[in-house]
Amino acid sequence: MRVIWIVLDSVGIGAMPDAADFGDPGADTLGHIAEAFPDMEIPNLRKLGLGNIDGASPLIGSVQSPVGIYGKAAELSNGKDSVTGHWEMIGIETRVPFQTFMNGFPERIVDRFVAEAGIPGVLGNCVDSGTAIIERLGEEHERTGKPILYTSQDSVFQIAASEETFGLDRLYEICEVARKQLMGKDLMARVIARPFVRAKEGDAKFRRTSNRHDYAIPPGEENLLAYLGEAGVPVISVGKINDLFSGCGIRTAYKTKNNEDGVSRMLEVMQTEKEGLIFTNLVEFDSTWGHRRDVPGYKAGLEAFDRHLPEILDRMEDEDLLIITADHGCDPSYSGTDHTREYVPVLLYGKQLSARNIGIRTTFADMGETVGQLLGVKHLPVGTAIQL
Repeated sequence: MRVIWIVLDSVGIGAMPDAADFGDPGADTLGHIAEAFPDMEIPNLRKLGLGNIDGASPLIGSVQSPVGIYGKAAELSNGKDSVTGHWEMIGIETRVPFQTFMNGFPERIVDRFVAEAGIPGVLGNCVDSGTAIIERLGEEHERTGKPILYTSQDSVFQIAASEETFGLDRLYEICEVARKQLMGKDLMARVIARPFVRAKEGDAKFRRTSNRHDYAIPPGEENLLAYLGEAGVPVISVGKINDLFSGCGIRTAYKTKNNEDGVSRMLEVMQTEKEGLIFTNLVEFDSTWGHRRDVPGYKAGLEAFDRHLPEILDRMEDEDLLIITADHGCDPSYSGTDHTREYVPVLLYGKQLSARNIGIRTTFADMGETVGQLLGVKHLPVGTAIQL
């Protein structure tokens, strides 16, 4: 038995009832992209039932006879970031949100980080866009050797530095220092290394590289990936999945450069791994188009993924289950540059499964419980299996 689980990072499908509490009333990642581009070509996602999901914008486009099991899921946890969303998928409800610092980090955190990391100081220490801040501070960073520190509405401690002048290994080293420090009362979901280099073409002075690395806190022992690991069921990670779960239960991990690389790697793994879980995150929807509020880019990314779907389906075995979902929203037409509190689409497909509408699930963990039952491990702390 094999499950291919694909997370389209940030591809939300409409504001949750509590979205206003998170500053996101009216957000709708897929709906607003479809509104901006009514001619968006995603026939294969539509065929699986994407546009037939309850409450989905009619502009996404429904079909008369979907071939997939389709619905959407609400986030039970208190948050709207990648760690919270992915963790809930595998059965972890985050009731107390991770620490955030909306006005930059306090002196006690920064001073300790600077001292223990052995750096001359930091630049920035503010809430900002990752691409904007390296444009503004990149040259000063190269001149002074001070890493660029910034955050967002999410629980992230992001450190940007030049691969060429600061060094990638040194950047990873200071991120590990920060990860050890940001625990207890200062517990943050992720420390993220954000390396960049001088741009050789275009208007930008600097460009971020694919050598990003996320340092998430370990998820504990009561979750789907831990159960699969204990049972000896292979778990293959493609993209940032391994980072988000700190390697928990994962046998083999493949880093990827972008969505295209992620899909290519996943297809290769589907050729060689015939059992267990192939767990893939396609991050560019979030990092390249969502946070940068690039609506045309987001639309093009959805179309590119859609074009790959026939090949993905062709490589499925008779007993395989495909899951396509998201971890939160990041509406590129919305104000600001952060994630949006949205439902996520839930699309399931198997060659022997009958299409149907599963409505609105109360937690992302329903997907994890479904996977756990199929692969023969014990029940999750939260979640109810989807009847296939």
